[in-house]
Amino acid sequence: MPVGHIEIAFATPEWQTIVRLTLEPGINARQAVMLADLPSRHPSWAELDFTQAPLGIFGERLAAPETYQPVAGDRLEVYRPLELDPKQARRERAANASR
Repeated sequence: MPVGHIEIAFATPEWQTIVRLTLEPGINARQAVMLADLPSRHPSWAELDFTQAPLGIFGERLAAPETYQPVAGDRLEVYRPLELDPKQARRERAANASR
């Protein structure tokens, strides 16, 4: 019997995709993300490594996505690497503000 519907969400500054899936029991969060086949949904995502990307549910990061089994109604979020370290961004803003 299927677990139920879940959503896989991934976004960049330019694009957002939400994929709705019906999972079979025993599928973990990482496997669910791979089933969503995000790289095929936008060519620029092909170089991203979704097998290692951090995952979360409704903004809460999953410590062990390989062992978490999604339940009906979950929205798994795929987090992408930061383009700029937040500390470095603050330093740059402070330097620009003092000029």
